[in-house]
Amino acid sequence: MPAVPPCLPAAEWTALAPAHAERADALTAGHRARQATGTRHPVEDFLHEYYSARPAQLRRWHPGAGVVLAAGADGPAPHAAWRWYATDDDGAVTLDLDGFRADRGDTVAFVARLLGATAARPAHTGCFGLHEWAMVYRADEHRHPLPLRLGQAGTDAVVEAHPIRCSHFDAFRFFTPAAVGRNRLQPTRATQVEMEQPGCLHATMDLYKWAYKLGPAVPGDLLLDCFVLAADVRELDMRASPYDLRDAGYDPVPIETPEGKARYVAAQRGFADRGAVLRTRLLAVCAAVLAPAP
Repeated sequence: MPAVPPCLPAAEWTALAPAHAERADALTAGHRARQATGTRHPVEDFLHEYYSARPAQLRRWHPGAGVVLAAGADGPAPHAAWRWYATDDDGAVTLDLDGFRADRGDTVAFVARLLGATAARPAHTGCFGLHEWAMVYRADEHRHPLPLRLGQAGTDAVVEAHPIRCSHFDAFRFFTPAAVGRNRLQPTRATQVEMEQPGCLHATMDLYKWAYKLGPAVPGDLLLDCFVLAADVRELDMRASPYDLRDAGYDPVPIETPEGKARYVAAQRGFADRGAVLRTRLLAVCAAVLAPAP
């Protein structure tokens, strides 16, 4: 006998939706204020520039796949007018899994394959964030208009003194031409599912991308939890990078030293643990969407 989907009474979802919007607004307040003044933060704005989700998307609350929103005194939930939602004769609203699967099923299946393969692998640490260093190796121009903490020669020396083993294609594709051959791995888009591993900072940050790619199937709290983790990871990514961010209030994690390496690995393991929890939740979302209709 199929399980009865959970149903949220109007008193619950009418409280959850504004609370979610308030949390999202707090998380994006700095970025939105800088947009209004035309200024930029070297760390905090990255998630809004590199990833395609916008603050307005983050603040829109979804209950998640399989959750029913009971009608209130004023009628059905506003989701009734949103794409991929269906309303029954009693005014209850839920995600139309058949319609969503028809439109986005290939994306969901890819996300499930990638996250499942990543979760099945051990977390490799010890890369020390050298992908950021490889992005400026022997380069006259850099991706970020920030000074290099060790200067160009010192930065190049760190790259040359360390083995590089970057498994993430979307980091590797920004390596300078001189750094590409120094990577012991040569990831491609085609080998992404075969190569990503849960210790990688970029794979952990990308949980946020996969959360918003899964759209309304993802509960609002899970989307924002992924955003928070991505923001925390990005801070370490830049603190361990060759850039000098002390003027912006970020002390470096000097991965060129034994102490800096130890700090990086400890933080990396913590992020991998947090990412594992969110990855499991996202895989459950994928399973709910891809499950055949009863």
